[in-house]
Amino acid sequence: KKAFELQAQGRKLEAAKYYEYLIKQGIKDHRVFSNYGIFLNEIGKHKESESKLKKAISLNPEYANAYYNLAVLFIGQGNLEKAELELKKAIKLKSDFAIAHYNLGFILKDQGRLKEAESYTQKALEVDPQLTDAYLSLSTIQTSNTTQKWHNQLFSENILKNKNNRELVNIFFARSNIFHKKGKYAESAENLVTANSLKLKMHKSNAKLVILKTNQLKAITNNVKNNYQEFSKNPISIFIVGLPRCGSTLIESIISLNNEVKDLGEVNIFEEAFEECRKSKHDFDISESYRNKIRILNNQTTITTNKWLFNYQYAGIIAKTIPNAKIIHCYRNPLDNILSIYRAHFSTGNTFSSSLTDCAYVYLDQEEIMNKYKKEFRSHIYDLNYDELVTNPLKEIKSLINWLQWEWNDNYLYPNLNQRSVFTRSNVEIRSPINSKSVGGWKNYKEMLRPAMEIITQKDKYKSLKY
Repeated sequence: KKAFELQAQGRKLEAAKYYEYLIKQGIKDHRVFSNYGIFLNEIGKHKESESKLKKAISLNPEYANAYYNLAVLFIGQGNLEKAELELKKAIKLKSDFAIAHYNLGFILKDQGRLKEAESYTQKALEVDPQLTDAYLSLSTIQTSNTTQKWHNQLFSENILKNKNNRELVNIFFARSNIFHKKGKYAESAENLVTANSLKLKMHKSNAKLVILKTNQLKAITNNVKNNYQEFSKNPISIFIVGLPRCGSTLIESIISLNNEVKDLGEVNIFEEAFEECRKSKHDFDISESYRNKIRILNNQTTITTNKWLFNYQYAGIIAKTIPNAKIIHCYRNPLDNILSIYRAHFSTGNTFSSSLTDCAYVYLDQEEIMNKYKKEFRSHIYDLNYDELVTNPLKEIKSLINWLQWEWNDNYLYPNLNQRSVFTRSNVEIRSPINSKSVGGWKNYKEMLRPAMEIITQKDKYKSLKY
């Protein structure tokens, strides 16, 4: 009882010590194993967590929470198929399990199964009309006309009562998304500004840190020696870099249509390799460290794509240390990019996204450093203009495939048919054929974007400022 009270009070570490003690004493309470399994997952002990959760299920096969907790573990590991199975078991046992319905809808959306995703997410709201995450998720999906009921709930005054800032942010972003789809851009902008202002109160912008890091890594790059020549037989490592919402998910979907390519997704393993080598007493051998990390994710010798976008800050070090490195720099109209970032509502990180001026500063920082690296490492870096890609896909995709020195296949023109799971904010858009709908969209938000426009259009003036 004491352990459950501590858990309810949010005193997780103390509760976990009780759970561990009780298990050692031979207790057979399924709730103890399930709750301890949650804690182990949160601290990164995934194997132990899975073992405890499965023990909870064996002690009580009717306990829906244990199946749900096991699904959360699998979601964290990117194993969506296993997660789906466990969530369906939880829902079968507990039909009014709102958060299970929501999470099942969420992972189905990542897999491109949008109609099913919509159905489960709407069910979550039927059970719990106060679940703001579900409104946000539904506002990005549009597969049916069964929207009126939850739309009415979303735009009611009651929905704002007794909500914390995180929940209010979800509501205002969801409202903005609906207004955007209806072409009511002034109303969309109003809700966007409200949502991002609340986010900034919760999470301070990290723009200064991003820009400082860019400068520090440029200084380090100058002192790194070329050491990749001896590894010329290594598989190709493709790095897709740029700012969030620059079109990188589309590029990854195109490239991964090559059967020899393994898309690693957004994994920060290059920075991990860099830090390991920097802290070690040995010479820089980032290449070996990076290859080892790839093997953990993908034990086959193959071409890999790494879409950790902020690797643009490491582009010089990558070009100098990784054999057969190919860097694709994705970029688009700066105001379209800034608007898309401002509208995105990232669940974690990228806190600069809530400030239009900081988005502009980071955009210019990224543009400036990539221009420098392109002059120094031109043969390693490919310019990919998203606007040109979606306007003339045949020409631009052929150019990219030619640069990669691959044989042409018409399949590259249909990335929407790629069956891979997509975990980014683009998980819905990527299921549509290539189109130019978003090009020039910033004009609909011209008034809202004026602070960013001033910085972008007078970038020479702002470059001279110490941000």
